[in-house]
Amino acid sequence: MTAEIEGDFAVFITGMRINRYWKIHKWYPNFRDMRKILMALFSDPENGALCAHHAWTRRGPILIGYFRSVEQLERFANDPQQPHAEVWARYFKRMKNNGDVGVWHETFVVRSGEYEAVYDYMPSPTGLAMGTSHVPVERRGDLAVDRRATGARLAKERTAAQTAGDGKAAAGRTPSE
Repeated sequence: MTAEIEGDFAVFITGMRINRYWKIHKWYPNFRDMRKILMALFSDPENGALCAHHAWTRRGPILIGYFRSVEQLERFANDPQQPHAEVWARYFKRMKNNGDVGVWHETFVVRSGEYEAVYDYMPSPTGLAMGTSHVPVERRGDLAVDRRATGARLAKERTAAQTAGDGKAAAGRTPSE
């Protein structure tokens, strides 16, 4: 199987690094607060959250999330009505530059067709396929290079169809061409 999604999307990776395990009163509230953020994030489709996976490393939790757009993710993060701002304020107050707990995140924008995925012997969809369509791998290509090429071709076809549909000339062409 492989994943299939139309248009751009965002991948958000975040984690917490527990630097001093014995200071549970410092790291556990951050862990608990992250749950509040995730509950709010996934409770409203307008936030664009498609799916997420959690893992626990030697030093703390990591979350990998897939979002319909980076704009929706940023809108949620900056909305004062959402728990994110309140949680950040509590984190900074609790930590006061003491280094007991670190937090981090990375955001990646994936342009339409510029991704590749394969899932073999997976009993249920995972990764990007968990939050989007999952299709037989043969539909997009047996090799990674083929799946990327198929994605790029489909993205180009969608762009051409959208351009033709709204009456605008394709980039680099004049209306008379």
